[in-house]
Amino acid sequence: MKVLIIDDSDFAVALAKTRLATENIEICSANSGQTGLAAAKAERPDIILLDVEMPDIGGFDVCRALKDDPDLCMIPIIFLSASKNADDMVKGLDVGGVDYITKPFDAFELRARVRAALRAKQLQDMLIQHAHIDPLTGLFNRRALTDRLNAEWQRARNKGGCLSFIMIDVDNFKSFNDEYGHAFGDEVLRAIAAELTKNMPADSLFVRYGGEEFVVLCPGLDVNAAADLAEKCRRRLRHLHPGKDRAEVSVTASFGVADNSAACSPEELIHTADNSLYLAKTSGRNRVCRAQDSVQTNAD
Repeated sequence: MKVLIIDDSDFAVALAKTRLATENIEICSANSGQTGLAAAKAERPDIILLDVEMPDIGGFDVCRALKDDPDLCMIPIIFLSASKNADDMVKGLDVGGVDYITKPFDAFELRARVRAALRAKQLQDMLIQHAHIDPLTGLFNRRALTDRLNAEWQRARNKGGCLSFIMIDVDNFKSFNDEYGHAFGDEVLRAIAAELTKNMPADSLFVRYGGEEFVVLCPGLDVNAAADLAEKCRRRLRHLHPGKDRAEVSVTASFGVADNSAACSPEELIHTADNSLYLAKTSGRNRVCRAQDSVQTNAD
């Protein structure tokens, strides 16, 4: 776990580090509000110990800025202050702090409060992760996709670069449920998830989109590279036969691919990939179609 201390007093920072030296944590520090905001973005700490009074940006304003940042807003903030004024304590909690410690801080109190904040952060992270996982396949779910897609879209817009979106639909999935039952349909989805996971680039996001649909978000890949990835996935499924006693059952899927060169928003990127998937389905299934294709790319 990582703790960021933001305080313009070198003595206070050194004292806090000494008090926390016995804890199993990594400690980093910044000596102003401005450098503290930059350090929070760079280090992504698990909690922040934040001085209230600093010459450039006060602690309360730093806290507001952190809470306004969607990437940093969930980091717990413990205020540090020499003031014992009740109004300051109340204000610190009102602007988003989880605790308020007065200086000079007692070693046992500081460690106990930091441990409590870290435990709460771990629980919070577990709940967030659970909310982003599909329980059937163990893949990320649609909520996780929305968060990551928005972040990657903003990054691509600010810094340039490609962002591709692959939509996958299992062909004739209803027949699995109808002929073998929903338990076997679930087995098929789990087998697809496990098989295609082996083929995913490290920085991609593989998602169960809903029902028998999957999605792959591919930062750094243009539509042609993403189509190549989709084709590798399509070929892997040809050898997938879920169920030990059902070797005759084969699985195929259709793939629609688009990238940010053909879209002006995340929503349009999804819509364009969905249109490509529709083309793949209506032109015979078991194939990959890109946004610019008028016919399928493969169908063997």
